[in-house]
Amino acid sequence: MALVVKKFGGTSVADLERIAAVAERVKRSVDAGDRVAVVASAMAGETDRLVGLCRAAAAGDGDPAEMCEYDSVVAAGEQISTGLLALTLQRLGVPARSWTGWQVPVRTLGHHGSARVDTIDPAALLASIDAGVVPVVAGFQGVDANGRIATLGRGGSDTSAVALAAALGADRCDIYTDVDGVFTTDPRIVAKARKLDRISFEEMLEMASQGAKVLQTRSVAMAMQHGVRLQVLSSFNDRPGTLVVPEGDIMEQEVVSGLAYSLNESRISVMHAPDRPGVVAAIFSPLSQAGINVDMIVQTSAKVGEVANVTFTVPETDLDRAVSLLEAARDEIGYKDLIADRGVVKISAIGLGMKSHSGVAETMFKTLSERAINVDVISTSEIKLSVLIKADYLELALRALHAAYGLDAKEEPYGGS
Repeated sequence: MALVVKKFGGTSVADLERIAAVAERVKRSVDAGDRVAVVASAMAGETDRLVGLCRAAAAGDGDPAEMCEYDSVVAAGEQISTGLLALTLQRLGVPARSWTGWQVPVRTLGHHGSARVDTIDPAALLASIDAGVVPVVAGFQGVDANGRIATLGRGGSDTSAVALAAALGADRCDIYTDVDGVFTTDPRIVAKARKLDRISFEEMLEMASQGAKVLQTRSVAMAMQHGVRLQVLSSFNDRPGTLVVPEGDIMEQEVVSGLAYSLNESRISVMHAPDRPGVVAAIFSPLSQAGINVDMIVQTSAKVGEVANVTFTVPETDLDRAVSLLEAARDEIGYKDLIADRGVVKISAIGLGMKSHSGVAETMFKTLSERAINVDVISTSEIKLSVLIKADYLELALRALHAAYGLDAKEEPYGGS
């Protein structure tokens, strides 16, 4: 008998009708002989509603005491959906019980609102499973060292499910969502996008970190670290999903497995800064201290020892804060101009085969050039090539690159050259 953790996202439990469909799916698994634990997100839109209530009620600017209360409120969304799902399973004749994070317990570290899973004691859940009672666990939450509810940040239910699967020694963690699996790119933009049967942890981690929203980045990293096999599939049909597996489980590696994009990008150019040691550190130090993540970076010098231009990207949501910090440090840095641009998008080509095949960059730049799309910034890793372009060209670039790399449905895969 397989031990399987099944996680259902907000759209899967959006209302009582969908919760009933989820319960039927869990019942089929139990009837087939699987040992099952369930993790549920809040009903679609519920977390946003609760966050709005917190903001309306807050008297201050988010001090630690207030964040404790914030977590207490927003964690209620998952408690509602798990209770409703357990009730529905019981109505179907499946013994079930709902569990909050602190009842398991899921021990956490770090700040409220963005806590990290420290340890999970699986004894009580395993006893429930052995007794034939399906545990339905609230995702997104745990308990801190002071006994207070702590939430894991948006998308944290994926992390809860993977952490639970690791603690239980589960054979697999199934992530049910509103898509059929992991696609070569966003099928809403590229009609010929293909669903992948398998993808490696490394590729999925890059896809998630570069903007693909199928899985939360922390959950993929945790699954890779603990060797938890993942399956991404739809809760709205019975089609096969996508397995996320170790690299060694993939027989033949694609050069490029998929394309991801991120809309939450903005570009900052620090113009005519002195080209001497310490200046670049002075640019990035205030951003680091403010917790602003810097991604793509390029530096150009007109002449060594004179002036340089430094261009980089930050999340679009942090742009105003980043600009204010750099303007405050203008005298220390010594730059002449500061240019900020929100109208950009990052597109990334990702694939394990990039480790051993050439031609990926040439195909990227040639394809974009043929469509008069200028590349502003470039960054690379062992299995990723990212470019920053004008946001107006997103759809054109994504479709063209998808075809150029042979990712379109019913076409031979790109082989590199």
